Amino acid sequence: MSADVSLIAGCEEGLRIPGLTLNHDWIGKAEEGQLLEHVDGGRWRNDLKRRVQHYGFRYDYRARFVSPADYLGPLPGWLADLAGHLVDNGLFSKVPDQVIVNEYLTGQGISAHIDCVPCFGDTIAILSLGCPVVMTFQCAASGARCEMVLPACSLLGLSGSARYDWLHGIPARKSDTINDMKTQRLRRVSLTFRSIIIGA
Repeated sequence: MSADVSLIAGCEEGLRIPGLTLNHDWIGKAEEGQLLEHVDGGRWRNDLKRRVQHYGFRYDYRARFVSPADYLGPLPGWLADLAGHLVDNGLFSKVPDQVIVNEYLTGQGISAHIDCVPCFGDTIAILSLGCPVVMTFQCAASGARCEMVLPACSLLGLSGSARYDWLHGIPARKSDTINDMKTQRLRRVSLTFRSIIIGA
């Protein structure tokens, strides 16, 4: 795994989002395939329009709440290894204890949002598997916007202003424009790592 993480410039000239990082090759293609096998061997939930899996703690989307009763057990080994690497690479100060797996099929997205502030810690990390996708960012205060391509095997990090001041989302559509080319969306799976704040 490469530890090379760089700050990404936004789409508006001179716009930079403090705390936003993207590592294009955080894992290799072989490991990507192994992770997808683990994901596909897990139990899917259908709480949302897209399929999800919860590990460590269940997150209540409606109540926007996490309690000790939502504890599901320690992360399985394949996720615990990744969580440990996040600490080794300096993205987290301690091992994250919650992971949500999201599956996005053609046409599916996620509304622009800021991850629950009282529920989760200072850093969010999102590992992308499968099809690349365009993620949008919007400043809650100024309305400034930008877009970024999240390639397969990349790791997105959100901390500081990127974590607390900017909404991130994926528009629900069947294609994206990537490198000036219309690109059909196929299946994408994301692994979102977070640290739980109990009693939020």
